[in-house]
Amino acid sequence: MATQISRNANAGSGPKPKPRSPKKTKKSSALLTLFLYTVSVLLLMGMLFSFWFFMTSSGSNLRFLMADTLITTQHRHWATYLIGQEELDRRVNRYWQQFDNFAEVKDQQLVHVTKPDTSSAKPAQKKPLVEIEPISGTNFKGHLLIVNDPKKLRIAVPGTQGKGEKVSSMVKRLGAEAGVNAGGFVDPEWMGNGFQPTGIVMSGGTIFYNDGGMNTPNHIVGIDKDGRMIAGKYKPSELLQMGVQEAVTFAPRFIVNGVGQIKNQADGWGIAPRTAMAQKEDGTIMFAIIDGRKPGHSIGATLFDIQNIFLEHGAVTAANLDGGSSTVLVHDNKIINRPSSEYGERYLPTAWLVFDSPKSADIRNIWQGLDPSKIDPSKW
Repeated sequence: MATQISRNANAGSGPKPKPRSPKKTKKSSALLTLFLYTVSVLLLMGMLFSFWFFMTSSGSNLRFLMADTLITTQHRHWATYLIGQEELDRRVNRYWQQFDNFAEVKDQQLVHVTKPDTSSAKPAQKKPLVEIEPISGTNFKGHLLIVNDPKKLRIAVPGTQGKGEKVSSMVKRLGAEAGVNAGGFVDPEWMGNGFQPTGIVMSGGTIFYNDGGMNTPNHIVGIDKDGRMIAGKYKPSELLQMGVQEAVTFAPRFIVNGVGQIKNQADGWGIAPRTAMAQKEDGTIMFAIIDGRKPGHSIGATLFDIQNIFLEHGAVTAANLDGGSSTVLVHDNKIINRPSSEYGERYLPTAWLVFDSPKSADIRNIWQGLDPSKIDPSKW
């Protein structure tokens, strides 16, 4: 009996739970307090940022700039989260109205292409065919391609039907000195094959492509028979009468008669990789090629940034070309810039190429006989 009682007593005498350490309790309480404090601060900062972003003038300027940047990318629909669909549509329409207004400013024909001086006994020093200079700004880096003789430029097109061609391939195939991307194209879901241009394409004084009638105005960027840059809104019939030799469709023309039309950064159509073209009074052509979407290297530029660069270099006329992931500069069969697309160069329908002998370039009309309405720009 005593043995049984002893066993029962031993069975109930297990180890007792240790009391919680005061130090651990204080540490847990401190961590919880820190967590709640951090969450509260973040919520407060979020509320303050939201108020600044949506309710103040400076915040709204940034918001609209971000929206404008998204408008030029394949993620345009994201802009609705910043400004709403109604404001997005209004903003796009306002820009196109501005582009039309810029095109209506009368060109005073300030460009006078310099002709070689043959009267002097001492021969003038021959300028190089092209020159390349670095350009940069607060958020961007790029290059300025200088073409000293505007008559050395041609619009090149792909060599085969069905899809576009990389600018580097066009340069190599046609034996050009340099090249940049040119006009716009139909680009379903930003994954198009690059074969169908928008508007008009002219090369060697011939209309290669026209998706409208001969009296349908288009925003164009081109060069006439005298080497003068033509930019603005013109009918194809007018371009032929004017002696335009090379042309593509894009917008806007933003420097006219040496005066910038874009008044500030807010009207610069967002931050993006850019390609733009300008001409100085002596006929020299300049292309600005700006890298973008590369954090740590170059985010991109607004059209206001490009306008300032061109004006600093003496431009009297300037116009925008296709940009974004199309932006590329090729020289001596090498890509000089850093294209923004993770896949490298895009396949494009047109490029501005520089030739030592432009008339001998074998550029053929691959759209001849094709109905623009029956081209499938998404089929590879």
